[in-house]
Amino acid sequence: MTIRPAEADTGIMFKRTDRPGSPLIPADVFHVVDTNFSTTLGMDDITISTVEHLLSALAGMEVDNVIIEVDAPEVPIMDGSSAPFVFLIRGVGVVSQRQPRRFYKVKRKLNLSHNGTRLTVAPSNQLSINFTIEFNHPVIRRQDYSFTFNQSDYIKHISRARTFGFMRDVRYLQENNLALGGSLDNAVIMDDYCVLNEDGLRYPDEFVRHKILDFLGDVALVGRPILGAFSAHKSGHELNNTLFRQFLADPQAWQLVTPQAAAAQADTVQRRVARATVKQPAVA
Repeated sequence: MTIRPAEADTGIMFKRTDRPGSPLIPADVFHVVDTNFSTTLGMDDITISTVEHLLSALAGMEVDNVIIEVDAPEVPIMDGSSAPFVFLIRGVGVVSQRQPRRFYKVKRKLNLSHNGTRLTVAPSNQLSINFTIEFNHPVIRRQDYSFTFNQSDYIKHISRARTFGFMRDVRYLQENNLALGGSLDNAVIMDDYCVLNEDGLRYPDEFVRHKILDFLGDVALVGRPILGAFSAHKSGHELNNTLFRQFLADPQAWQLVTPQAAAAQADTVQRRVARATVKQPAVA
C-alpha cells in the first residue's frame, strides 16, 4: 500500500493497482457495499475492504486529500489499530493546502435505533463521541468512553486501541477470505473466558476505545469533518453508515462552515453583547 498526496478537494480515494486500468474508488458513504465485520467500499465489481482503521488515522491526523494505492482487495491490518498508520503519516509530515477546510456543522438532532443499538447526533461546535458497548463476556461486560476530538488526544488515547474478536470470529473471517493474516499480533483475541494475547490489553477499556477508532473511520466517509455531538450505544458500521447517508440526504440537518470564520463571528457577537451591557456613567 502506498499513500500519495492529492490536490485540494480530491478527498480520499482508493486505487486498486492490481486491477486493469487501476480503478479509483471514492471513500464515501455512498460507495459502502458491505459492513459485515468491517467497512468495504466498492464500485462496479471492484472492492476494497477493512478501510476503517486507515480512514480513522487520516481523520485523526486531519488529512483531507490522498490517493491510496493498494495491490490487493483489503487494506493491510497492521497491528489491528490505527497507530502504525499514524506513525507513518507523522514520519512523512503533512502540508497545508491553500483552500480552507470546510466542515459539516450539525443543525438538528438525528436519531436511529435498530435491534437494541442506537446512534444519535446533535448540534455542537466540536466533534464529540460518547460510546457504550455491552458484551456478555467476563473481560468486557459494559464499557463507556467519551472523546472530544483533538489530534493529540486521538494519538494518545484512541489510535493504539486494537480490533478485537473471538476465536470463532477469526475462523469465520478466514473461511471467507478475510483477515487471512489474522493472529494475536494484530488483534485482541478472546476465548469464552479471557484474553489470549500474552501482553494483555493496552488500555483497561481498549474495546470501547477501538469502537471509537472505528467510528471515526466511518465518519471520514462523510467526506468532510463534522461538528456534532454523537452518542452511540452498541452501534456498528451498518448503523453508522445508515445515519450518515440520512444526514447527507437531509439539507436541513447540516450547513457547511469554516470553523475559523465561525469562531471569529461568534467572538464579534460576544464583544458586541459585552459592550451593549456595559452601563454608561450618568452625565452630570
